[in-house]
Amino acid sequence: MKSVLKKSAWALSVSLLLFSCGGKDSKKKAVTEDIAANVSKTKTLDIEKPQLTFGFIKLTDMAPLAIAKEKGFFEDEGLFVSVEAQSNWKNVLDRVIDGQLDGSHMLAGQPIAAGAGFGRQAELVTAFSMDLNGNGITVSNDVWSKMKANVPMGEDGKPVHPIKADALKPVIADYKNSGKAFKMGMVFPVSTHNYEIRYWLAAAGIHPGMYTAENVQGQIDAEVLLSVTPPPQMPATLEAGTIYGYCVGEPWNQQAVFKGIGVPVVTNYDIWKNNPEKVFVMTKKFVEENPNTAIAVTKALIRAGKWLDEPGNRAEAVKILSMPQYVGADEVVLANSMTGTFEFEKGDKREMPDFNVFYKYNATYPFYSDGIWFLTQMRRWGQIPEAKPADWYAETIKDIYRPDIWKKAATLLVEEGYIPASDIPQTDGYKPATTDFIDGTSYDAKDPIGYINSFKIGNKDK
Repeated sequence: MKSVLKKSAWALSVSLLLFSCGGKDSKKKAVTEDIAANVSKTKTLDIEKPQLTFGFIKLTDMAPLAIAKEKGFFEDEGLFVSVEAQSNWKNVLDRVIDGQLDGSHMLAGQPIAAGAGFGRQAELVTAFSMDLNGNGITVSNDVWSKMKANVPMGEDGKPVHPIKADALKPVIADYKNSGKAFKMGMVFPVSTHNYEIRYWLAAAGIHPGMYTAENVQGQIDAEVLLSVTPPPQMPATLEAGTIYGYCVGEPWNQQAVFKGIGVPVVTNYDIWKNNPEKVFVMTKKFVEENPNTAIAVTKALIRAGKWLDEPGNRAEAVKILSMPQYVGADEVVLANSMTGTFEFEKGDKREMPDFNVFYKYNATYPFYSDGIWFLTQMRRWGQIPEAKPADWYAETIKDIYRPDIWKKAATLLVEEGYIPASDIPQTDGYKPATTDFIDGTSYDAKDPIGYINSFKIGNKDK
């Protein structure tokens, strides 16, 4: 609100000064129009619900929400938004479904699972993908000391990245031989983190466990026991020895380095290059009842993503995210990944400019192919217990991912001069097939059954 009030006050004071001083009418008109342009270029829609409450979890990738609020992008759209931290991902999902939140920062898998029948079912939609990459897998110092002997070293004496789970396999075998289960954490059963850590383990022939309709713990035949831990609690749980490693978003991998309790061994950029991470979610009912509001929210978030990826803005973003009402972590911890670097073993800080991406590479566009990947993993690990035909994957995701809303928002932003027309992708919603995975497996979203069947570990379908 402050930004809009300041702009309005400035415009009013200048206008009064102009008209009190006299001058030619044409000059007055030209200057007044220039003032109006400086206040806002936004063509405000007929907003059905201007007062909104959005949720988030304290993670770096909630940044578009914080920036849209702090930089006045929501207010430019005629929206007055409260942004509230939530305790865990289940709470986020329940509060959106129950209408206590109008929308929220959410795991990409959550609206998909709700539509596909795993966990609590509801009609949820996303018109905005919040970011690419941003996660890491961290292990305890003790586990790292045992893994390190299995990791190739470069000429500089530092580990060669990416580090595959092959280096962890002998450590897991040692635990098993001594009668101890190897335990790791992830943030939610349908989180990207769950599927990424499973992918990383399975690529090395380590079975991460299966789900069934009767057993939703996902630990059937598991060589590594995966369990849920809320993101901010990850470092403390690792330090307590309850788990020996975890997959989580920032700043909780860098926090382990900062505290000297663990070592990140791989990021999800290396597990799946430029993978989608979080999405912004509203209910289908909300979008149908408030179509202009949904477009306006999406506009503000796209602008926030663009601001975040503009050179020179990350330092300010770090300061904003460090505020207690947002992520609340120390600036030095947030900056480790937000400013183009990532620290692995303490002192081993490497350039990683694309660790956090909020706008580049069409990051904000909700691609059907991104959503279908999550469906394939749900089926692979048994969260979808029965085989589905190929067209089910496309039909299911098109009810959840709404690029039509994104396109309306982006088109208006082009008209207003906030983004170039070239930033609207010419696409049918599917990215080309890619092998940008840690095991080199090819993913083609138009052949989901072939993709599921390409893996040695997991369900197979006809």
